Amino acid sequence: MPEVLRTRGFRFFFFSREGSEPRHIHVEHAEKYAKFWLQPIELVESRGFRSHELTALHRMIEEHRDEFIVAWDEHLNR
Repeated sequence: MPEVLRTRGFRFFFFSREGSEPRHIHVEHAEKYAKFWLQPIELVESRGFRSHELTALHRMIEEHRDEFIVAWDEHLNR
């Protein structure tokens, strides 16, 4: 499970065997979880995050999207 970024208590990662799905990133913070597609950035799943937290996550993903895509492609040999 490659961790791509850890910032402000949020952990951004993906699983090694997810290459059949579109590029995406998982986010955890305490007991909260979310999954976002990266192109375009879109919330796929969320548990525990409030609306304003999801908005902040969307902004963080926008800031780091290129980094997430490079990590995904390198890890999954695309």
